[in-house]
Amino acid sequence: GWLPKGNAMKSQASKSKSTTRKGAKAKQSLSSKLQERKDVVSKSCAVMVQKKVGNQSILHYLYKSTLGQSLHTQLRQCLQEPFIRSLSSYHLHGADSPFDRRITSLEWHPTHPSTLAVGSKGGDIYLWNFEDTARKSFIRGSGAGDSIGGMKFCPTDLSKVYVASGGGTVSLQSFEGLPSTVLLGIHDCGHEHHNVCMWYCCLDLSVSRQMLATGDNMGNLFLLSMDGVKIFGEKLHKAKVTHAEFNPRCDWLMATSSVDHTVKLWDLRNIKDKTSFLYNLTHEKAVNAVDCSKLLTTDQYNQIRIYTSSDWSKPQHVILHPHRQFQHLTPIKPPCCLHTKTNREIKQQEKSEKTNKQTTQALLRAEKHLSPKHF
Repeated sequence: GWLPKGNAMKSQASKSKSTTRKGAKAKQSLSSKLQERKDVVSKSCAVMVQKKVGNQSILHYLYKSTLGQSLHTQLRQCLQEPFIRSLSSYHLHGADSPFDRRITSLEWHPTHPSTLAVGSKGGDIYLWNFEDTARKSFIRGSGAGDSIGGMKFCPTDLSKVYVASGGGTVSLQSFEGLPSTVLLGIHDCGHEHHNVCMWYCCLDLSVSRQMLATGDNMGNLFLLSMDGVKIFGEKLHKAKVTHAEFNPRCDWLMATSSVDHTVKLWDLRNIKDKTSFLYNLTHEKAVNAVDCSKLLTTDQYNQIRIYTSSDWSKPQHVILHPHRQFQHLTPIKPPCCLHTKTNREIKQQEKSEKTNKQTTQALLRAEKHLSPKHF
């Protein structure tokens, strides 16, 4: 009764409008909240689905594969991802300093994963068991110029190693103090400041063929029996042979690499001269080493190449990895290799004069020690 009739009607109308607006806002806020909740639920479901799909095991993919689904990529990821995750558990396990010159060669013991032979630029060889540091064996070299180019444990007597030396010999040496046996040697050149103008740069061994392979700094490749009988010897490269390796799955196939910028594949059943190669893989820089799992090569600049037998004419992959060759940089052969289960490239750190003059390092897993045998 305090307001005129017209004012009372206006007031009632404004109240109804405000009530309508509040109701609309309430409905809008309620609908928006419901929509937000739906979005959150859908997102969380999507995340859960993604996680569920992402965590499916290799058995799941194998089962789907039997149903006819093409799951090559997923299967490969199932093999790769656990290995990649395991790399975080690797750590420096131990170190030793046995030499007064830099390390030039490493060779794991074939039956004792914690033991490796280490060769130096002075020709010294150290048998190191990093689980039992009290057990040490040392073969004294001839000093400067006697660089160890390659080593392989003797398959019939693991206390002995075949050694390719910068002193111009391929020999069988013993960690038990027995006299060494020279299997292949170069005659004294008669020069005033050095004894030999040629030396051996690499070494490999094939148990199935009972054969040794070595290359020298002049481009020659030699094949020997296990007791040193010469089977083959020819100049196959224009310059130093840096690596020679029997294919581990096909023992008549051999790969050689050289600083003449080439990797060549040879059929040992039909090897005659430098023109009898199966394939010639030309590189942009000098090649340090090859690995025959597929065919993995590294040069002296910045390329890691992967070739496959389906097409040797060009690499399947080229990985840029700066590892330029300087005067005091020693590639530990093989500088890289393929992980046999995942085909992931494992790059060993190349050793420099400063950081590797007196130190050998073994990188091992925290839970379980691994060696190339496990790879």
